[in-house]
Amino acid sequence: MTTTLLVHRFLSDYVRNRANLLFLALVPIVFVMVAAGTLADASRLLGGAGNDSSIETVTAGWTAGFLTAIAMYFQVSAARNTDRRLVLSGLSGIRLVTARMAAGALLAAVASAAALVALAARTGIDDPLRVTAGTLMFAVIYLAFGAIVGATVPNAVNGTVVLMFIWIIDVFFGPTLISSESVLTRLLPTHFVSLWTVNLPSGHGGLSELAWSLLWTTTALAVAFIVVVQTSSVSRRRHARKSVPSALTQLRTGLKMGWHDWRRTPVLWLLLAVVPAVFIWLADAVTPNGTTPITLRENGIRFTDMVDPAHIHAATMAPVSVASLAALAGVFIVLDARSADQRLALAGQRIWVLLATRLGMVLTAAGLATAISVAVTATVFDAHQWGLYIAANAFIAVTYALIGVLLGPIFGRVSGVFMAFLIPFLDLGIGQSPMLQGEPASWARYLPGYGSTRMLIDGALTEGFDEVNSLLIASGWLAGLVLVAVVLFRRTTSR
Repeated sequence: MTTTLLVHRFLSDYVRNRANLLFLALVPIVFVMVAAGTLADASRLLGGAGNDSSIETVTAGWTAGFLTAIAMYFQVSAARNTDRRLVLSGLSGIRLVTARMAAGALLAAVASAAALVALAARTGIDDPLRVTAGTLMFAVIYLAFGAIVGATVPNAVNGTVVLMFIWIIDVFFGPTLISSESVLTRLLPTHFVSLWTVNLPSGHGGLSELAWSLLWTTTALAVAFIVVVQTSSVSRRRHARKSVPSALTQLRTGLKMGWHDWRRTPVLWLLLAVVPAVFIWLADAVTPNGTTPITLRENGIRFTDMVDPAHIHAATMAPVSVASLAALAGVFIVLDARSADQRLALAGQRIWVLLATRLGMVLTAAGLATAISVAVTATVFDAHQWGLYIAANAFIAVTYALIGVLLGPIFGRVSGVFMAFLIPFLDLGIGQSPMLQGEPASWARYLPGYGSTRMLIDGALTEGFDEVNSLLIASGWLAGLVLVAVVLFRRTTSR
């Protein structure tokens, strides 16, 4: 009876934010119904093992896994202190964690159902039992990852970046999307689940794909249960911040305290450096040679050039990773400091100083990710105009940092994470990507990354600067986002 009550309370807390329910429907629509065709095109370009139907089928599992991981992370991470008090008051830790995992399992079932409905609406399901079981295994494996990261990484920026890192590596370097004979790819969490779901033989020998899939699922779930039980009594203390009257001193002190706060979470700095490096180097390593058309402009003349995707893939991965990290940093840095900022405003702190402090921390994170991305890209790609290429990456970083600043207060933590991933994925990963189409789709021209991406491609592949209009578009997006961020920050901080 107690376990059932706890499960009900945990789920009630999740659905209290209506945006969470919205994204249970929105994310499957984006991945399964909108992006599946584009991912199938990418698979053909990268030599993946699956055909178009296989890629579209496995997107349901990817979607269910992503939704479940993020939901379970906040189920565990946000309730650390509450769970500790429950255990101290006499509730069995085993029972508490059982309720947490049961609530996560129900969310996994809902996420899987939403993904399967989207898949059925798009292409139909040829083998319903196999695809349903495979999608559920995706969800359960990522439920385990969400619980483990939630129990061990309390900082929301670190935790969500870790989960996104695992998920993106698993998806974009899995067997259905790319062609790779490396033994390391067999260690990916859903390598065998992907193959079994779409009925593709691995050719590795040994246990069957189903046996490996079940082993991954049960082992991940057991490890997650043990980790959450052992950490249910762990709590962290946060130090209060203080301010001083002078505006300049307030700004300096705010940045200093933000820096000290970041020093207590060194994993954040590591992730800001490692995530772009891994994406860029892996993209360069696994992309096969070939040709793809890209529309360029040189000396005012517009033309289409045939480019080797193995040559440019690493260069186009840099802005995608930078944008996602910058958006996440914007979401959590502003959200984590919102209560403190409201108290500081009541105590006399100037609003513009508070905003400058938060933006300074967000842009520092974005700047670090940009610097690392460009440095790593330089080891595998030689841009024709390095100054323009770096400036375009910086435009993208600042743009998405400001978008993250807006997403946090509007959507909250869970939905904010979904948006911080979906927007750059749709914008830079699909709409603007020169790997998938010679020039951006018509709808992509209205997205925030259009102007910056055209500048980036111009700097990467041409000898002269011919994208003045793109520079004006990118600058207009920045100016508009700054204005909206100032208005929203003033409203949320002065409440």
